[in-house]
Amino acid sequence: MPQYRAENHDPPHVEKLLHQRGFKHLRARKHGQAVIVESGPTDDPIKHFRLRRDTVHLWLLDMANHLGQWERTPYRALLDELVALVVDSFPWTIQNLHQNPERTTDHEH
Repeated sequence: MPQYRAENHDPPHVEKLLHQRGFKHLRARKHGQAVIVESGPTDDPIKHFRLRRDTVHLWLLDMANHLGQWERTPYRALLDELVALVVDSFPWTIQNLHQNPERTTDHEH
């Protein structure tokens, strides 16, 4: 089975979809077959979710756990559909943690 890679235009497209829905603190980057969505400083990013290309048109959704490790989900769909799924069904996973420090386990705040 061939490996399908994320293309250079995929991360800006994902960012645009997220920013249109009000999640302007998120950024997307390409990493192999995946588009990784993260926030925070670039030298110590907070991972939120990643979209792994499965076929020419279908992608798989993985979510970052509290340790920043990827966990698979059962979701497989078009790129735009998976971004909408995260925004509509799992919005707490992409909240801006730097605006809500009281909702983190960071003892600095």
